[in-house]
Amino acid sequence: MTQESANAWTPPERPEWLARVNEEGRGMDIASLVPLDPEGLLRTAMRNTGLADFGSDEWREPFEVLVKALEEEAGLNLFGRLMTRSDLLIWLQERLEIEEAYRRHPEIEAEKVTAPVFIIGQPRSGTSILFELLAQDPQFGVPMNWEIMFPCPPPETATYRTDPRIAKAQHLLTQWHRVAPTFITMHELGATIPNECKVAMNCSFVSDNLTGIFQVPSYYAWLMKADLTYPYGYYRRMLKLLQWRNPRAHWLLKSPSHIWSLPTLFKIFPDARVVYTHRDPIMTRASVTNLLGTIFWMRSDKHFDAEAFERVFTAEGVAAGMNLVIDQIERGEIPRAQIHDFQFADLVARPIEAVRALYEHAGMRLDGAAQAAMEAYLAHKPKGKFGAHRYSIGDREQIERERQLYARYQRFHGVPDEARAP
Repeated sequence: MTQESANAWTPPERPEWLARVNEEGRGMDIASLVPLDPEGLLRTAMRNTGLADFGSDEWREPFEVLVKALEEEAGLNLFGRLMTRSDLLIWLQERLEIEEAYRRHPEIEAEKVTAPVFIIGQPRSGTSILFELLAQDPQFGVPMNWEIMFPCPPPETATYRTDPRIAKAQHLLTQWHRVAPTFITMHELGATIPNECKVAMNCSFVSDNLTGIFQVPSYYAWLMKADLTYPYGYYRRMLKLLQWRNPRAHWLLKSPSHIWSLPTLFKIFPDARVVYTHRDPIMTRASVTNLLGTIFWMRSDKHFDAEAFERVFTAEGVAAGMNLVIDQIERGEIPRAQIHDFQFADLVARPIEAVRALYEHAGMRLDGAAQAAMEAYLAHKPKGKFGAHRYSIGDREQIERERQLYARYQRFHGVPDEARAP
């Protein structure tokens, strides 16, 4: 998909109920009805929790930059403002409750996050399905969506599967499917589905997940210059809290955006093991354009501006990210021995064999029970379970041009061509 065709992206039709709600909102002062001012949000979060300590102040500047951009740039419609205010309050209240848990139980700080496994890769390169597949292995603990949204009181082993917060999170997460029914063909959400690292980092307000929900160019520009040590450190703080009363031998974690920050990841998690998924970038870039366009459309009527997000929408930006990792490996800035390549093509063709080979390469053990659980998972989640995700990859000239940009990446990691010129 060319940058020009991305900008010509056609949004899916909205459900009738949502179209009517937003149409009614056009005649209202929705900024006053659903306020997003920073101080008002802070007061509400403190009133809702009865708490006042948000922790150290690194989050405040990005929070204010984000909220300003939401007001001035995001073009939120009525229901979009409602969803956004709800999210902001959840993240603020999450911070308050995490800090209170540490205040009451300082022993949480002594928890060790040992040898976590991070799955990284270009968006739409199989990171999600591999994440969910490896999560079937009981040696790993994954952060579920519900416990990231509502981490306090800290989850406990005895009630982990029956906690009432699960139902609350399920309603909010599946709301995305009701607002944009085509979204489920691209990405399934649910309370007991594993959470992505960048989503967990929302409460630090330093996360590129936020630029994947809203069109906020000024926040994006701020983020591109930010020191990511703080959000990674706060994420480790969250993991310690989550494992305190529900121990995990090794965390299994995932986010495509780690590609851009591997030195920081290894700084905060020095014994981490990284599984790097690989797929023909021509396919991944076309797919992610449709995904993010749909997400933006959930909350805004604003024209989809692909140029504002060069990391994921321009071939040059995608190639730069992949070449950055190669440069860091070749310069010894990140530990090559702790990075394990995994091909999307192998996952599609021979999933269990591919996973077994990954375990052997990473020095991990795949026992019979874990393999059986993975096979059962695959049997219940066939490709296209929720409908086909359709997208265009561009014409012959575009594919040939992009193939040259991706040549170094495909050669270095042995990534086969998947896209074929029409």
